[in-house]
Amino acid sequence: MRKNKEVWITGFALFSLFFGAGNLLLPPLLGYKAGGQWFWVAVGFMITAVVIPVIGILAHAKLQGTMYDFGKKVSPIFSIVYCVIVYMISIAIPSPRTASATHEVAIHPFFETSSLLTSSIYFALVFVFVLNRSKILNFIGKFLTPLIVMILFLVIGIGLFSSEMMMNPSAFETPLVMGVLEGYQTFDAIGAVVVGGVVIISLQLKGQGSSLERRSLIRKSGFIAGLGLFIMYAGLIAVGAFFGSEIFVDGSLSSDMQRANLLTGISMATLGNIGNVFLSVLIALSCFTTAVGIVTGTADYFKGLFNNSPKAYTITAIIGCLAGILVGQMNFHDIIVVALPILMFIYPITIVLIFLNVLPEKHASPTIFRAVVLVTFVFSIPDFLGFIIEKESLAPIQNLIPFSKNHFGWILPAILVFVLVNGFKKITTKTSA
Repeated sequence: MRKNKEVWITGFALFSLFFGAGNLLLPPLLGYKAGGQWFWVAVGFMITAVVIPVIGILAHAKLQGTMYDFGKKVSPIFSIVYCVIVYMISIAIPSPRTASATHEVAIHPFFETSSLLTSSIYFALVFVFVLNRSKILNFIGKFLTPLIVMILFLVIGIGLFSSEMMMNPSAFETPLVMGVLEGYQTFDAIGAVVVGGVVIISLQLKGQGSSLERRSLIRKSGFIAGLGLFIMYAGLIAVGAFFGSEIFVDGSLSSDMQRANLLTGISMATLGNIGNVFLSVLIALSCFTTAVGIVTGTADYFKGLFNNSPKAYTITAIIGCLAGILVGQMNFHDIIVVALPILMFIYPITIVLIFLNVLPEKHASPTIFRAVVLVTFVFSIPDFLGFIIEKESLAPIQNLIPFSKNHFGWILPAILVFVLVNGFKKITTKTSA
């Protein structure tokens, strides 16, 4: 009985660590723009925001280590560089973004205070939680997540049942692709490799069973978190599609604050004046738990990098919170714009590392890791550059690479190299035998 309780608490905590600013604000706008094509957008969104993150948690359950273990088969140096880049991105973009979203939706409409004050108080509280990291899972899983889920169910349930089911025409030519790309913005795949390590270390600090028991617990809790994400994302996308068009009939949803405007409009329409209060609590809680998970994961890594030094943990937490205060003053839309080219660079590598680490050892040797990661990196360069330079100059290259125009030019080469290297390995093994 106690084990089942621990699974649910850990699963709820994982859900909260995943479910932050982007997870809450992105799906409704995606559904609103998708209109009648909302189902295909939702399918694409689930691939990068639910399926891949859950596989990332399963990989963590198998490895029972830190993010370093995800890339060490490529090489120790690669793994260190990869970890440092991911953690720097995490504390520079998704973590501050949670403070920005909290300020725009939960604080400024009521108090009209500066974003500097909001981000300062916000990350001071994050710092307190990070220093008490051994209690994080229990507190988040027992208290914060149930409140987040309850408010979400109210908004989604009332929104869907009170909607007249009238939708806008779709604004997307390829809704499935747009869903996948928007799923990048949740940072959930990166979140899987970051917060998965937080969960493992937290369970170890609690003295939670043997390695085998922890593996089983993490797997089960990963599926619980994934199911929660699936239900919430599907609901928010559907509410955006069915209910958003009723709120913004005149097409007034066009400013930089459009994501916050849509969610605020939906919550007000479904829950009345108290909707703003509920939404504020929801934003604050869901964003806060994510920021705590990111800063804790980053501090855990650098603590391990410096021989488990508590001082390294504290210094990293301070740096992470200071970065959050500085970047958190930007508005949510601007952070999204800055994030996309960075994501196109790091996301493909993260995805292939997740899949390779969850596979049986016989299909994922160090040679396969190196070949697939190298090819993924090379063929994702045009995707990355496409958001920085003129697309016309990349057209000759993109025309040669399948799916490159849809920003997925790395997928086919990665799969092809994986199959070829595995096939070559089998042939050489039979020949030597």
